[in-house]
Amino acid sequence: MNALFLPLVIGAPQIILIVVVILLLFGGRKIPELMRGLGSGIKEFKDASKDDDDDTDKKIPEDKK
Repeated sequence: MNALFLPLVIGAPQIILIVVVILLLFGGRKIPELMRGLGSGIKEFKDASKDDDDDTDKKIPEDKK
């Protein structure tokens, strides 16, 4: 693997460390609330991008598709 991308590789130890740090920072009770907010944000983003794609498809004339 290219040495340039080596720091970007995330393995099991890195994921465990990230989870532990999140638990220490936010505590066990706040995490479900944070995940719900993250999930709703992702859903809104997907809906907005889908609406944008639909609008783009409507603007392109049929002969250019």
